[in-house]
Amino acid sequence: MHALLKISRLIDALTERVGKAATWLVLVVTLISAGNAFVRYLFNFSSNGLLEIQWYLFSAIFLLCSGYTLLKNEHVRIDVVAGRFAPRAQAWIDIVGTVFFMAPMAVAVLYLSWPIFVESYRVGEHSSNAGGLLVWPVRALVPAGFALLVLQGISELIKRVAFLQGLIGDPNAKSPAATPESELVRVIEAQRGGPR
Repeated sequence: MHALLKISRLIDALTERVGKAATWLVLVVTLISAGNAFVRYLFNFSSNGLLEIQWYLFSAIFLLCSGYTLLKNEHVRIDVVAGRFAPRAQAWIDIVGTVFFMAPMAVAVLYLSWPIFVESYRVGEHSSNAGGLLVWPVRALVPAGFALLVLQGISELIKRVAFLQGLIGDPNAKSPAATPESELVRVIEAQRGGPR
């Protein structure tokens, strides 16, 4: 199990790097979007390529950060029910959910999207829009994103099993660090003179 935990830490490190790098794409897509709007209204000029690059970058953010979101334990789940269970029961719910739902779906999408990407690359597929971009780079994001999600799912599975064996702490435990929302609440309460 200790060897598997080392593999888990390597996967987590990869996911962390990809996720943090991909979050910078939010700034890039914002700048492109603002620049595109500025040029369109100021010079009455528009480009399908500029619109498509925004869509491509949004796809990259969404697909490349799915594993990162899983690493940070921020995926949408039914905490109303699962949150009432003990940590060990929650670990079992995560194991069952990963093995029977997340992993099969992610592997199926990875398997089905790979030939589409390969064919798109082989023919040099371009957008059907005038001035559009190559399509194969965005098609490559689908198998890449789901491969990262599968890897992170394996890491999370290893951590849940290690937790059940008593080798590590609860992987579902939230970090004691303040969230931006809780920090904002603290500041507002401090300005009001305390909680009400």
